[in-house]
Parts: sequence; C-alpha cells; structure tokens
Amino acid sequence: MEQGGYTPKELHFAQEGQTKLIEGINKMASAVKSTLGPMGNTVIIESPEHTHGITVTKDGVTVAKSIALIDPVENLAVRMMREAADRTATLAGDGTTTAIVLTESLVLSGMKNIKKGDNKTEILRELLTETKGVIKELGKMSKPVNKKMLSDVASISANNDSTIGKIIADTYNKVGENGIVTVERSQNSDTYSETTDGLKIDRGYSSNLFINNQKKDECILEDVHILVSDAEISNLLTIENVLKPIIQDNKKLLIVAPCSTNVINTLAANVMKNSLKICSITPPSFGYKQHELMQDIALAVGATYFSEKTGDDLSIVEFKDLGHASKVIVNQDSCIVIKDKKEKSKTVDTRVEELWGAHKLANKKPDKDFILSRIASLTGGIGVIYVGGNTDLEQKELFDRVDDAVCAVRSALLEGILPGGGLALYFFHKKLKDKIINQGAGNKKSKSKKIAYAILADALRSPLVQILANAGLKESKIYPPENVVLGLNGYDVKNECYGDMIKMGIIDPMKVTKSALQNAVSVAITILSTDAIVTMARSYENG
Repeated sequence: MEQGGYTPKELHFAQEGQTKLIEGINKMASAVKSTLGPMGNTVIIESPEHTHGITVTKDGVTVAKSIALIDPVENLAVRMMREAADRTATLAGDGTTTAIVLTESLVLSGMKNIKKGDNKTEILRELLTETKGVIKELGKMSKPVNKKMLSDVASISANNDSTIGKIIADTYNKVGENGIVTVERSQNSDTYSETTDGLKIDRGYSSNLFINNQKKDECILEDVHILVSDAEISNLLTIENVLKPIIQDNKKLLIVAPCSTNVINTLAANVMKNSLKICSITPPSFGYKQHELMQDIALAVGATYFSEKTGDDLSIVEFKDLGHASKVIVNQDSCIVIKDKKEKSKTVDTRVEELWGAHKLANKKPDKDFILSRIASLTGGIGVIYVGGNTDLEQKELFDRVDDAVCAVRSALLEGILPGGGLALYFFHKKLKDKIINQGAGNKKSKSKKIAYAILADALRSPLVQILANAGLKESKIYPPENVVLGLNGYDVKNECYGDMIKMGIIDPMKVTKSALQNAVSVAITILSTDAIVTMARSYENG
C-alpha cells in the first residue's frame, strides 16, 4: 500500500532470505519434478481460465506457470525458476521440467557447499566455466538423427506415446528437412496430420498489438490476402485501393512491406477495435538479397511484387495484385504461410530450376548457401497436426504434449540427439567426480574449482535420480559405484532392462539438454549470488 507518496518495502538479508528462497524452490520443484520421465505423474491444476476450472497435465511448463505463492520471497524463487523453464521452452520447445530439476539441485548444492569465508564470486565463475566445458563435450557426444529416431524423440517428449510419436515423425518425413510442422486443435476426437505447400519468412509482426492468439503470442489469419512490396508505406492513402475492399468485405490482409511507425500504429489501433483483421511484417534481409527473397515470396503466394528498385509505384496497387494463402501464423520472429490447396505452380517449378542452375555456377559458399535457402523456402512443405479429444480437458492435455513433442523433434533435427533418461548428464557427473579427486588440495583457486565441480556434479545427476525416483527406484541400486557408465549404456525404467539408450529409443535432443543446463546455471548463479532481497510490503487484512 502506498503511504505518503512512497511504497513501503520489506528487506530480507542473508540466512533469513536464503531460507525463504529455499522453501519457494522446494515447493516449485516438488510440484514440477514429479512429472519427469516415462513413469512421471500427472498434476491437477485449478484455474478459471480452463474448461471446468481444472487442467490435468504432465507438462512441466504448464505446472510451473500455474504456481504462485503467498510469501513474497518464496514467490520470487518461483518466478526465477520459472524463468529458467520459460527460456528453455522458448529456445528448445521442451526440457522445462529438466531445467527446474537442475536449478533446484544447483541452488541447494550451492548453499550447502559454499561456506562463510569462501570466495563466492570465484566459485560461481568456475561453475559457469565448467558448465561451458560440459556443453562443449555434450556437443561432441551428440549424434545426427535418422527417421526412426524422430519417432523415438517425439514419443518420449509426448510422455512415451508411440502413436503420437509416429504421427509426428511421419509428418516431418513428408515435409522434408526444410519443412515446417504446426499444431492445431481438431474439430473432432481424432488426432491426425495433413501436409500442404508453404513457406517460412524470417520476420515477425511489426507490433504485438496484432496478436490475436494470446496463449502463443501469435497472429493467426485464415483465408488471407497478401501484399508484397519493398516500398515503404508512409501513408495509408497509398494503399487505399487495397484497404477499401478488405474493410468492406471483412477480408483479412497480411502486409509484407516496410511501414512507417504512424501506419503501424494506425493499423494496430483499428485491429484492437476489431474493425480490421490485418497484420504487417517487415521484409526479410537487405540489399539485393531482399529483392530476390521478396520475388520468391510474391511468386509463392501469387502476388504482384511492387519494388522501388524497378521503379514501381505502390499507389497503383489494386486488390487483384494481392496474393493469397489459406493461413498465416505470425509470431515475434517468423511468419509461416500455408499456401492454398491447389496444384503446384509451374512458375514456382521454373524458378526452382533456375535457382539450381545458379547454384551450380556460384563459386562462393555464402552465395551457394543463400541460393539453397531460397530453394528450401520455395519447395518446403507445411505439416499440420490436428489434435483431437473426447473432452475439452483431454484435448488440451494432448495438445500440450503434441506441441512439446513437435518442438523436441525440431530441436533434434537442428543439433542431433544424446542418450536419454538423464544418462548424458550423469556421464559428466561421473567425470566431474573424478576431477574433484584429482584436483587435490592447494591454493584458494583450487578450492574454488573443487566447490564448483561439486555443485555442478550434484546437479548433473539430479535428472536421472528424479526419473528413477518417479519409477520407485534408487540410484545406488541401478547405478552402483562400481558400475562404470560408458557412453550410451543405461537403464530403461519402463522396460526394466539395461542397454544402449539410443538403440532402445531413449534419447534426448542435444538442444533441449543444452538449453536446460545453460538456463538452470544462469538462474542458479543469480540466486546464489544474492545476499539481500527487497520485496513490496504486503497487507493480508480481511483475508
């Protein structure tokens, strides 16, 4: 409550603040980590935002987002751990639960191992350095994926649902390595996929006011017309001939053109009033590359390309000059265009042939790579997985799992895969334990290294230990000290057997594991370096 022109604050120092942080961390982690692994449990969440007021899920990020604690310091810990999960989800699309498990272990181990008088700054610096080393070694361990592995990655991420895994893998195999896969809700109880032609533009919306899907921070337009130009729209009167039929007939429009701030604000204001269904994105790239990419976009959607470079006057553009797509999905970073379901354009085929010819003649690698990216844009497919369910509750839970699994496959295609079940990180836990023994005594720097190694070693074993715990198993029974973990070999908790994790289909995307570890360490270092906490003063009168 504001009093006398200022807002009162509460201060928390040293042990008091750390104790509260630990309580918040434990509460958050306890709720989330029970979902980890093939034997993970479901969590029931009450929320007025969902159908029937509840959500039943095994999705770690959904659980994490639902948690808010009364105590302000405890809640700060929750928010910081959620940040590790959110960053991981943003970068890799999956691994949120792993990020939270790692963060909890790092913080608790740090508070246990860092004593009064230790050089905390040096320890945390060594922790960050060693983490980078582990990530580098994980990259060396990573293996490229094949078609069978795609199904395994998707199945594991979808909570070991092999049916979903097969649908996702088949969809990716159909659209090719340059294709895009999206997830939508089905109009019936069936879950299935469809593929169509489409392209991805590496530019997002010019204003977040264009967003019409708040959950995913996206602007989604169906049956949409498309204007393509590199000429700046500085005044809406310039495109009056286009806007009139759009407004009059309640049509939808995607503008792929540079727009002045005034134009963007005016369009956004009208979108907010629900008088316009429109979105704008800036053209991709710069220079000659922009001109060629814009030509490709116009060709793909059947639009007339108006370019300043060729002396075109944007004021003469008419409705007939617009292209068309069955759907566009625009987020902060990119725009996916799903083309109309009709025969492939012969003009597109001709352009692709021309580009392959140019690729053969190109001498420099950057030029060759640019041409290949253009070919990929024109030939890549779009896969849509429609998620069904007998009830809204069932459909939502399945949708979250499928969405995570699609992101996991995308990450695996980008950076390869690692042995799953927490084994890859556990392998480096073993190596760090050896480093601690070999470090020996010595100067203060050696002591800081040993403490950092101990903190990280504890964390690297935590995902595997939690997966075992959720299956009712103990680390000492499954991985006794005398059992040396070599590379890929580990324990399958679902089928209760040892073997090569990759051959058994128990795999994790490298990008997911890397992102979870990086973000967990980043948040943990912030928490461990905190000695004072300032929160807003609370009043709990009248309940």
